[in-house]
Amino acid sequence: MPAPDSLVVLPRWVSPGNRHPNSRYEELIWSLAPLIDNPSTSLFKIHWAPCPEPLRGQVKLPAWTMINGQLRHTYLRDRGVRALTRTSAPDMRHTCGEWIRLARWLAQRGITDLAECTEDEWRQYPDARWKDGVGRDRAEKVLGSLTDLWAFDQLSTQPAGIARPPWDVEGIDDFLPATDGTTGRENATEPLDPQVLGPLLVWAIRFVDDFADDIIAAWQEHHRLTDLAAANPSTPAGSAALAALATGEAGVPAFEINGTIMLARTFIAATTGAGLGQINHANARHGLADRAAREPAPCPMDVPVTGRINDRPWREYIDFTEALPLMRHLGTAAMIIILYLTGMRPQEAQGLRSGCCPDPEPAADSSPSRHLIRSHHFKNVTDDDGHHVSAGAEREVPWVAITPVVHAIRVLERFVPAGEFLFNATRHDFLYQRKLHGVLKTGTLNRRIEDFVDWANREALAQGLPEQTVPQDPLGAIGVSRFRRTLAWHVARQPGGLIALAIQYGHMRTLLDARTSSGYASRSRHGIHGVLDVETALAAADTAAKLRDRVAAGEKISGPAASRALAAAATTPRFEGRIVPRTFARKATAFLARDGIVLYDNPDAFLICAFKHDNALCDPEPGATAPRQYACQSGCGNTVRTDSHARQLRERADEIDHLAASAPGPLGKRLRFNADKLRAIADTHNATARTAEALP
Repeated sequence: MPAPDSLVVLPRWVSPGNRHPNSRYEELIWSLAPLIDNPSTSLFKIHWAPCPEPLRGQVKLPAWTMINGQLRHTYLRDRGVRALTRTSAPDMRHTCGEWIRLARWLAQRGITDLAECTEDEWRQYPDARWKDGVGRDRAEKVLGSLTDLWAFDQLSTQPAGIARPPWDVEGIDDFLPATDGTTGRENATEPLDPQVLGPLLVWAIRFVDDFADDIIAAWQEHHRLTDLAAANPSTPAGSAALAALATGEAGVPAFEINGTIMLARTFIAATTGAGLGQINHANARHGLADRAAREPAPCPMDVPVTGRINDRPWREYIDFTEALPLMRHLGTAAMIIILYLTGMRPQEAQGLRSGCCPDPEPAADSSPSRHLIRSHHFKNVTDDDGHHVSAGAEREVPWVAITPVVHAIRVLERFVPAGEFLFNATRHDFLYQRKLHGVLKTGTLNRRIEDFVDWANREALAQGLPEQTVPQDPLGAIGVSRFRRTLAWHVARQPGGLIALAIQYGHMRTLLDARTSSGYASRSRHGIHGVLDVETALAAADTAAKLRDRVAAGEKISGPAASRALAAAATTPRFEGRIVPRTFARKATAFLARDGIVLYDNPDAFLICAFKHDNALCDPEPGATAPRQYACQSGCGNTVRTDSHARQLRERADEIDHLAASAPGPLGKRLRFNADKLRAIADTHNATARTAEALP
């Protein structure tokens, strides 16, 4: 039995490098920080005050047992791969929260002893719990947590005797809420809308590639001026400079915060040579703040502006008051690029360290060398005994970094020392300069992304670029968890691309699909491959459905793979909605492996590809299950076209002719040649197309 002064986390479970303070058993707040080594995880606590006092001791004991013990292997044997002998600190906090919620429900019913929680109470509690609105996936986890209360009560030194939940015997299906379409699994995370991601990525890359030098120089100058202002002594010359500022014609340096004009004291002190104390005296004597409110002046720093937008400098100067917010946005832009253009999970990106992506050694055969990212992963990491490992483990296979990702990492390394986390929370707290634990947390990053969008939209309008504003996503806020699914969505569905870096996506599919040591392989069961396969399978199913609909509407079909495509379309299921179960990744992989009968839409080539590896002229990688759609070649044996494609070809030809009419001679000639080529393809379709019934 633990004594009142016993440690909440016994020393055996605390890693050598963990220095977080431990709590005592008798306290009402238990810190789980001694169990947390993952820098992206918050330092969770368990608050016991909400637990009814009569039941508190009985719930505390199994909680202490859970923290310091481990489940029996006989208990885990029939509970599947997700069951661990010891779970993570966040899971422990969630589990204790569910136990406290149950205890409050029992207390409301007059039950003050867990032994009185019998099978009858267990059967009634789920309906009361689901009244708050809980999806089936979350409900499944809740029932698992409640089962753990019974299991850990049995393991404690003085069991309370709570009954075994009936769903642990009968199965949970009859105890779960009705299907409502909600889920929290990764494959059900909605991708970002293309109209949102396009300008968002444009501004993120613009920040890193075009603005970073200016922003970092401004940040360094801000520090210099701040230190100078703090060190300035009070002198007669300083008083004279402030008096001249108060009576001059140029206005008083100021900035706006929450709609209020504030005196830029630090900037004034640094540029006039006055001490900070003298500014207070000058304000009282000359009314500096009042004049600043009437005639505010900017705070330009002497920093060269080299970044450009549309061949114009993006700033005349960088203001002293915007240097720190711009640094904050620069870190956010780098995170957006890394998350989206690698396919990392948020925790994996948060765990990157300065130096994780060294420049590659030149290859012996002078072939291009790839930048590789060494990183940790945290999902489902356990030791040999099945215990959750909070610190994660280094990936056996590194990530491949394309050029924008390398640039983003290099920018972060300019203000994060070697070996530290790239998203170290203290280093990125530019506005308040606090000492914070670990790295920027998911909630903080989500808020910063929204702030970045607000800034980009204001800047787009100020620069006369309304078409580059980031619209509101129809499916909700932009969050770090959505980028991974969005990458797979665009690789699978936008081969030519409606958004920036379209060709790069095609190359990324090659990397993602190769599944080799040089690609985007993962130590997890599916990793990014599973997400990509899900999106590709959904896209292929949509293509098959559209082909069926067009043929049913009377359209004719042409191309060497027409018969094969119709057979494939007839046997491909139609998927309604976007929600997919966690088992779909394995089914998607098998679905895509059916060489020759998976259909890929290629709107930029105005065709459908009935991909058969040996027929493909796009030079797919060995073992690839999808074409390189950005490298589509005419004359390929996988080509399929419908009347709709022929109509789109002619419409595109007309658009090109319109452009040719106003183009210079040689360029206009090339454009008209391309338009004629598209019409010839449409003519070939019209001459060879047949109805579905007429095809062999």
